[in-house]
Amino acid sequence: MLEHVRHAFELGASGAFTLPCRDDLIELGLYAVSGYGWAITLEDVSARRAAEVSAAELARLDPLTGLPNRLLLRERLDDALARFHHTGDGCAVLLVDLDRFKPVNDTFGHPIGDALLQIVADRLRSTLRPTDTVARIGGDEFAIVQADVSAADAAHALARRIVDLIGRSYIIEGHLLTIGASIGVALVPADGTDAGKLLKNADLALYRAKLDGRGTHRFFEPEMDARMQARRKLELDMRQALARREFQLHYQPQLQRQSGALSGCEALIRWYHPERGLVSPLDFIPLAEEIGLIVPIGEWVIRQACRDAMTWPGHMSVAVNVSPAQFKSDRLVETIISALASSGLPARRLEVEITEGVLLQENERTLQTLHRLRELGVRVSMDDFGTGYSSLSYLRSFPFDKIKIDRSFVKDLTSKPDGEAIIRAIAGLGKSLGTTTVAEGVETSEQMQRIRLEGCTDVQGYLISKPVPNDEILTLVSRARIPA
Repeated sequence: MLEHVRHAFELGASGAFTLPCRDDLIELGLYAVSGYGWAITLEDVSARRAAEVSAAELARLDPLTGLPNRLLLRERLDDALARFHHTGDGCAVLLVDLDRFKPVNDTFGHPIGDALLQIVADRLRSTLRPTDTVARIGGDEFAIVQADVSAADAAHALARRIVDLIGRSYIIEGHLLTIGASIGVALVPADGTDAGKLLKNADLALYRAKLDGRGTHRFFEPEMDARMQARRKLELDMRQALARREFQLHYQPQLQRQSGALSGCEALIRWYHPERGLVSPLDFIPLAEEIGLIVPIGEWVIRQACRDAMTWPGHMSVAVNVSPAQFKSDRLVETIISALASSGLPARRLEVEITEGVLLQENERTLQTLHRLRELGVRVSMDDFGTGYSSLSYLRSFPFDKIKIDRSFVKDLTSKPDGEAIIRAIAGLGKSLGTTTVAEGVETSEQMQRIRLEGCTDVQGYLISKPVPNDEILTLVSRARIPA
């Protein structure tokens, strides 16, 4: 140490210098003091430096699971890529997303969810080699760097093991839990030799695994990037469509069987894009629901449908489909109140159609919203009835004004013997409850005759009319009659 001090004096240097001293670290301070010479300070900084190293290590670990976090994952991936460039040894990146994890958190609370994540982390550790890295990079998302991968077979085998292992049951505080895993895989060098590109490609493969039903794994394919770019372009166009007034409403009439008059219409959205032309709802509605855009689109539908219905005869109602995402929004009831007030449409002429998917989420809160709508005078109908596993229990929990029989049962009338029995049972149930029953998808005279015999009160389908713009509704009203 004295040699360091002498050397500093000779150089005329001042400042702090860290010096090794056996097992300790000593910080030497050497400062010139005007008129007095030099001041020397000595401080043992071993504990401080150890704490700094420990803090740096902790900054790279997930506090809940003890796994590496995104920062350390990136460092390990960079190391693996450096080895590839030096030795040619490949590797694989696997992104693992837990299926059905959110319902566990929502149903049992975050402490149970956290305990589940810790067990998942232990299971992932147990299936990896010491040379591999598993990290937690999000709430229920993990990433793996699989080292020394010379062919896709090794990554395929690992992905299959993980799907099987994560899919096995868990018992936490007496609760039996079941989740799953979807996995996206990218390989080095086939899918890239840049960390950012590999993670992006693995994410694209993960998205494909989710689309293919979850609980599976998919390898990255170049066309996935093209599909994702097309999806992003569709999303951007859809966000601009409202402002550009590219959405339109068409209306499919519902015929009251006994009187032969049109009782109302169902509002169906159409998107006329200036370059794409007519975009099918099957292409954009699921995407709108996924990204949350269904809420502002749904609000526009409600307001426009109310305005259009004011041009119809006073006995006709307008039915609007409301998605589960709209029911999660606190603005639904307020939007309907505003739409009725601004259009002047009586509440009894507005009908809200919901599917079982609405009732499956936050049941108590959903029922409260439905009762608020009923108090306003708005009618509520159950759409696609008979396709869910617990529709009968919902009829007991809320008095629906209308039951719509799913078109699949009407289609089966001529091909499956149980079709008539199901429609007969639903029509009889509706009669007992004093509820209107609508048979959807009626396209032929034969179907119409059978529907008449089974007792449905209303019908809807191409035999009555295809969906038409609002300016054609009055023409249909004047011509309405029961098809032969």
